[in-house]
Amino acid sequence: MSPRGVATPDVRERLFAAAERVVERDGPGALTSRSVTTEAGCAKGLLHVHFAGFDEFVAEFFLDRFARTAAKAQALSGLAGQGTVAGNLEAVALALFASGGPAISGLAMTRPAAALRIREALEGGAPGFAAIQEAITGYLKDEQGLGRVAETVDPCTVALAIVGTAHHLLMTSWPGTSDPRPPMRRLVAALVDA
Repeated sequence: MSPRGVATPDVRERLFAAAERVVERDGPGALTSRSVTTEAGCAKGLLHVHFAGFDEFVAEFFLDRFARTAAKAQALSGLAGQGTVAGNLEAVALALFASGGPAISGLAMTRPAAALRIREALEGGAPGFAAIQEAITGYLKDEQGLGRVAETVDPCTVALAIVGTAHHLLMTSWPGTSDPRPPMRRLVAALVDA
């Protein structure tokens, strides 16, 4: 535990990483400001020093993890012509399910104040499903230009199907349900092979 009055480096990421561990280990119901700070090994009030409240923490945590996936999707354009198309798309789609994605999404949506902050941030331009969809569309067009994706494949529709399915699986997955990754893999393979 950090001594009182001593700066804690990278506080946001430290708290977010602790929240991921709590959710993965104990489920979303166990996520509280106390469980996060205990897991992070820091003072109990540290979360409230950096966030206006737990709902703001949950919203910022959700948005941070979404931004990471969006950045991964935007990097797809640099992968055109490398690896396999399905493998590249799968890596982005599955990143949404990493680090407790379904549990974190469910938690955020059950907290009205957090859900409102998330919606406002997305409406204000924070990267979300739309950014991921645009990146996938652009990547598929690049791969079509290289002849690695058939001209009969509609990149916009494939991107929408991937993002829409990921959204559905995130919102309908909770502890005890089937792992959402296998159906996501099958969808990506079916869409790319079409």
